[in-house]
Amino acid sequence: MRPEVIVFDVNETLSDISFLDARFAEVGAPELLRPVWFTSVLRDGFALATSGTQAKFSTIGADSLRSVFTGIALNRDVDDAVQHVMQSFSTLPVHGDVPAGIRALRATRRRLVTLTNGATAVAEGLLGSAGLLDQFEALLTVEDANVWKPGLGAYEHASQRCDAPLSEMLLIAVHPWDIDGAARAGMSTAWINRNDTPYPSYFKQPDYTVTALDQLAEQLPK
Repeated sequence: MRPEVIVFDVNETLSDISFLDARFAEVGAPELLRPVWFTSVLRDGFALATSGTQAKFSTIGADSLRSVFTGIALNRDVDDAVQHVMQSFSTLPVHGDVPAGIRALRATRRRLVTLTNGATAVAEGLLGSAGLLDQFEALLTVEDANVWKPGLGAYEHASQRCDAPLSEMLLIAVHPWDIDGAARAGMSTAWINRNDTPYPSYFKQPDYTVTALDQLAEQLPK
């Protein structure tokens, strides 16, 4: 079936969070702590989702930073260090393949929306800085669904907001767990594999796999 609504994950899929490495270094923390921290944020968000509740990404992110900074000889007060890292989310750039990829998908006359586990303001700032905000019909957040992706309710929230059945929606993400959740909800899926990593065998396989977003439009049904 031709997907009519394309749903984008935001963190890591559109935004290049590797730029946060420098923020860790600036507060005196090892840059290698950044992926450890981000993984812990996802872990705790998912744990809350299994319990049927949620907390804001910013809350989990800040508390997780305090944990990973424990025992590190920072060059400033821990609260200042946390603020320094968290504030940078609003200034992250998009990946280099994102602008052309988004415009190519919009040119297929499909509706584009975002669905993030973070705040709408972060997605708005990211896309606004990249000159891409006008390509999107809506910026959605799981904060309004009361459950993080990959919980079913998050995808159902997008379906309700877009007034479109899940079977006519396509999720684009770099995270296999997001691809799996969307597929189990009844959506089509596209996985961006920028790092040439194997896809986990225990997750539902994506309908489309590309190494860059700007390769996807030509693969979709006309």
